[in-house]
Order: sequence, then C-alpha cells, then structure tokens
Amino acid sequence: MNIANCLTVIRLFISPIFLLIYLEHDNLGISDQTLPYVLLGLFFIAELSDAFDGYLARKYNQVTDLGKVLDPMADSIFHISVFLTLTLEPVKLPMLLVFVILYRDYIVSTLRTLCALRGFTLAARWTGKIKAVTQAVTAFIIICLLIPHSQGTLSTAMLQWISTWLVALASVYTIFSGFDYLYSNRDYIQKALTLPKEA
Repeated sequence: MNIANCLTVIRLFISPIFLLIYLEHDNLGISDQTLPYVLLGLFFIAELSDAFDGYLARKYNQVTDLGKVLDPMADSIFHISVFLTLTLEPVKLPMLLVFVILYRDYIVSTLRTLCALRGFTLAARWTGKIKAVTQAVTAFIIICLLIPHSQGTLSTAMLQWISTWLVALASVYTIFSGFDYLYSNRDYIQKALTLPKEA
C-alpha cells in the first residue's frame, strides 16, 4: 500500500458517504439548497484523488499490479454509487440505464480479477479512460443541476429529462468501451477462461 493506492482507497470510502448524505441530509442538518454544494465537494475530492493517484504512481515509480486493478475498480464503484444514488428523488434516473453501466463494469472487473488470479494483469484501455471521464462529467452536470432545482428555477420534470438523456449518452459510450476492452484483451481473456488440462 503506497501513497497512490491509499488515495484510491479514500475514493472507495467516499462512495457510501455520498449516498448517506444524499439520503439523510435533513437529519444531518444540511438543507436542500446546501446539499448540491456538499455533494460537489465530495465529488471533487473523489475525482482529484483519481487524478493524483495515477500521477503519484508514475512520478515515484509506484505503479503496482494492485494499483492497476484497484484504481479502475474504485472508479467504477464511485461512479456507480453516484448514479445509483441519483435514481432516487428528485433526479430519479432510470434504473435500466444505471444497470447498463453496472453490468459493463461488473463484467470487466470480473475478467480483470480472473486474469490477475491467472498471473497477468489487464491494463486499462484509452476508451475506458474516456468512459470514466464521460461518466464523471455526466454526474457533475447532474449534481450542478440540483442547484437551480433546489432554488426553484428548474422544474423536477426538466431536471429528470436532462439527466436521463445525459446518462443515456454515457451508457451508450459505456457499452462501446466494454466491447473495445473485451476485443483488445481477447487473447488474455481466452487464456484466463481456458481451464488447464488434467494430467
């Protein structure tokens, strides 16, 4: 566990905190008007940790197999946690679109873990990095839309309409990045899925 991986772990801890504050902000003394800013704060901390863990790992030559697996997993868990949280009122994202993101990341994470158990690591693809950025930008915009909504200048119907289309576009690219990942690593995946012959 180096500094880079510690930052990645921090991102994992922020995921349930984001959901907790969204659900229990009234009991925590956070008003509807203040809530979007608190969520944005948590979001920025998570995304900055994502940026700095990779930077520190490369700068101090601390790139590890654990980091290669843990970093994309932390990204997936955080983004999925945010989108699942936003399936609740008032955003109310369609669960189907969120499950597209969930299933893609679940399949990729399972294959990545399986390959790691077989002794080789599947590196992240550039399409996966764009996927992470796309999901982050989508979540950021939706959280920002909560600001005018909490002030009464954006209707709930418009908030939900815009949010749904944004996540739909992110889901389409998520599917594309999943197919790209599977195709690019098809040789490694085939090796991982091939059981050794019995003697």
